[in-house]
Amino acid sequence: MKLILLTSPDFFIEEDKILSTLFEEGLDILHLRKPHSEPVFCERLLTLLPDRYHKRIVVHDHFYLKEEFGLMGIHISHHNPTPPPDYHDMMSRTCYTLDEVKELKPKSKYVILKNVYDSISEPNYVSRFTAEDLALATRQGIIDRHVMAQGGISLENIPEIRKFGFGGVVIRGDLWRRFNIHRGYDYKDLIAHFRKLRQITE
Repeated sequence: MKLILLTSPDFFIEEDKILSTLFEEGLDILHLRKPHSEPVFCERLLTLLPDRYHKRIVVHDHFYLKEEFGLMGIHISHHNPTPPPDYHDMMSRTCYTLDEVKELKPKSKYVILKNVYDSISEPNYVSRFTAEDLALATRQGIIDRHVMAQGGISLENIPEIRKFGFGGVVIRGDLWRRFNIHRGYDYKDLIAHFRKLRQITE
């Protein structure tokens, strides 16, 4: 299974060090998502990350960064619903329903099905699917290795995600809650938890 990390929405001092370490520990793909950010701050973060990791980064905003830094691709969502004109390279997309997965999966490298479980970082985002919904979607071929699960993903439910046939998981709250981005400097607990996530998804 692919292990994908969504960045914290806020920039913080230790961010480039943590992300570089996570790549070293086996992070497959990083989704750089900084809503309403100034492009210069995204540029600075990318400049601080080793060039060898740029091909494993997908950007949610400021799509010109894809070419400028040689990134993996861009992500299409409700926030940024339209790719640049004449863009024909790697795209991923957010889906909120299984019907959207059916429609958008053929047009994407992979899609992210959101709110599979209740969100850890956003309490207002609750699960949209029952286990029966997901099992049926698996049998129908809607969920497959081109669909990644997001929303409330943790060590406890990754085995179930694997059983449903998802191609990977998108982690955010389960990892970032282990580090205080405003006051923290010691991120050993975050890295230790990531190693457990990497082990269970391999």
